[in-house]
Amino acid sequence: MKKILTATMAAVLAATAVGAAGAASAQSRDDRRYEQRQDNRQHNRHDGRDERRDDRHDRRDDRRDFRRDQRQDRQEYRQDQRQYGRWQQAQRRYHAPRYVAPRGYAVRTWSYGQRMPSYYRSNGYVVNDYGRYGLRAPPRGYQYVRSGNDVVLAAVAGGLITAVIAGLFN
Repeated sequence: MKKILTATMAAVLAATAVGAAGAASAQSRDDRRYEQRQDNRQHNRHDGRDERRDDRHDRRDDRRDFRRDQRQDRQEYRQDQRQYGRWQQAQRRYHAPRYVAPRGYAVRTWSYGQRMPSYYRSNGYVVNDYGRYGLRAPPRGYQYVRSGNDVVLAAVAGGLITAVIAGLFN
């Protein structure tokens, strides 16, 4: 029994020694790799700075291009808004049925920023065939309303006038 116990103890000690040697050699290899990486970083430190500066410069150019694009988009949007001029003289006159003002109202000239009464915004005065009269499609939430010989672009909900096209009808 003593022989078996002694042999087992010797095997365990041998295995432990081999495992410790393997761990030590693995640790020393990792240390060497770490030291090599540190040396490479110190050696190439200057090159890394240049690369980062170039990267920053590229990003700065991208931001400038983005700002320029945004500015152009805003300019185009403002130009589109101006196409709905507040007051325009019609380039061409169209024939339309005789105009009859709503009961209790007289024919009048409207201007930008005023509110049209709700009675004007009823179906009898709304111009639905705007393409026939050379008008662009109204924006969502707006409609063209006839008032005398003029056409007014007004909000559907509140009647706020955003554009007047004078003298569109004979």
